[in-house]
Amino acid sequence: MRTEKTLETPSGPYHHGNLRLALVEQGLVLLESSPQGEFSLRELARQVGVSANAAYRHFANKEALLVALAAEGFRRLQAAQVQAAMTVASLKEGFRQAGRAYVRFAQDNPALFRLMFGGLLSNHPSEELSQAAHAAFGTLQTSVAQLLGLDEADHRVTVSAMSAWSVVHGLSHLVLDGQLEHHGHQADALIDEVLARFESV
Repeated sequence: MRTEKTLETPSGPYHHGNLRLALVEQGLVLLESSPQGEFSLRELARQVGVSANAAYRHFANKEALLVALAAEGFRRLQAAQVQAAMTVASLKEGFRQAGRAYVRFAQDNPALFRLMFGGLLSNHPSEELSQAAHAAFGTLQTSVAQLLGLDEADHRVTVSAMSAWSVVHGLSHLVLDGQLEHHGHQADALIDEVLARFESV
């Protein structure tokens, strides 16, 4: 039985309105099922239901695909934080919820999270990845500026934003590395308490 994710149309067996998007979506699935990235563009193309040549027209090699996956990761991380912050009226509580969303994103997407912060940005220069990463940090800067009542260009905003990022990023890696497992079911509550202490930036 054929199990590949395909879209059939009268004009042919497989047709994708946006093949690049389909490759990225399935690439994210493969990444989480194979955390070490042990899959090829050919395997990805097969699962999407297109030829390897069709995939190579969008991504010159596997590294190019991984860069696109990381960029999509930053966009999704940013969206998750913005959505979380909008669920509450208070700026301070919204800031905390955004921080919790950051840690939750890492928990839900461990392989993608490691890929995003694994050196791709410096080792594989990409305008798409750079823009996505900076936009995600820009959201944090905006939140901090609003909390402090300062202009985003103020150096104090940058310092506070970096401090906040260090906390949520550190917590995320502690979770992914299993360092909070001994807290059992209290781990999530502990994370919330840490973030609550930091909501004043």
